[in-house]
Amino acid sequence: AMPGGGQVMVLNQKTERQTGRPAQLANIRAARAVASIIRTTLGPLSMLKMLLDPMGSIVLTNDGHAILREVDVSHPAAKSMIELSRAQDEEVGDGTTSVIVLAA
Repeated sequence: AMPGGGQVMVLNQKTERQTGRPAQLANIRAARAVASIIRTTLGPLSMLKMLLDPMGSIVLTNDGHAILREVDVSHPAAKSMIELSRAQDEEVGDGTTSVIVLAA
């Protein structure tokens, strides 16, 4: 709080604030969207995803963490899901797709 009782808002002008049920639903949609990207790379009928590497070459992978590293998201819940994948990869080295699908 500032002297005189005013508050200082340090947010981007384009920042949108949601609360309550609409915020919950937006978080759920974001988490499911992230999971839907890599869900098909899991299980006995799994499929590979085609990515472009920084050099422009095509890379085929079913590594959930490698795929999510290339996804650019702005939603906080989606960012949390990708961070969850990174932490799983760092701590265990495997299970990145499973942890995302289970969390969603």
